[in-house]
Amino acid sequence: MDVGLINGFPGHPRSLPTLWPARPSAPGAGPHPARATTGQALGRSRGGLTTKVHLAGDGRGLPLAVVVTPGNVNDSTVFDEVMDVVRVPRAGAGRPRCRPEAVIADKAYSSRVIRQSLRRRGIRAVIPERADQKANRVRRGQAGGRPPAFDRELYKAHNVVERCFNRLKQFRAIATRFDKLATRYKAGLHLAALILWLREPTQDRLSDRS
Repeated sequence: MDVGLINGFPGHPRSLPTLWPARPSAPGAGPHPARATTGQALGRSRGGLTTKVHLAGDGRGLPLAVVVTPGNVNDSTVFDEVMDVVRVPRAGAGRPRCRPEAVIADKAYSSRVIRQSLRRRGIRAVIPERADQKANRVRRGQAGGRPPAFDRELYKAHNVVERCFNRLKQFRAIATRFDKLATRYKAGLHLAALILWLREPTQDRLSDRS
C-alpha cells in the first residue's frame, strides 16, 4: 500500500504522506512453500509466495512508514496500521508529529471505514471514488448521499509514492526478498529508507525541521 501524506505537517511543509496499492516482493532464497507461515509475512498469491510492502511516503518521495504483510493481505485492511507508524520528529521538545493535513491514496482505499478513520484523526482524505461505489450511489438517488470530497489538483501528486517505491527497489534485497525471517527483511527496508534520507541534501533536511 502506498500512502501519500501530501499536505504535510504543520511546520513541516514538504512531508506529504501518500498511499498506493502495496508492492509485492517475491521471495528468492526464502522458506520452502511447505514451511512458509504467515508469521514470516509470506502469503500465496498468483505469483506464488509473496510479501507485501505497505508504504507511506512524503512529498519528496521519501519513506515515512513501512509495514510488511503476507502477499495475499488486502491493502485497505492495513491502512490504520501504516498510519499509526508515521512519526515525524519535532525540531524541539514534544511528541513526534503523526497527523498530516492530508493523505493521498489510491482507489484501493476508497471505503467508508477509511474515510471515517481519517475524519476522526482530523486528516483530509484525497481518495478517488471507485466506479462501483459511484454507480451504487447514483442508483440510490438522494438516499445515496453526496459524493465524497475529492481534490483533483492535489491528487496529481500521488506519483510521489511510486517514485519512493522505485527508489527502494534499487536495492536488490528489497526488490526480491532473500531473507527467511520477516524481521530481517523489514530491517533491510528500514536500512534502505535510512539511506534514502541520508542521501537528501543536508539543507533540505534542516529546513524541513525548522
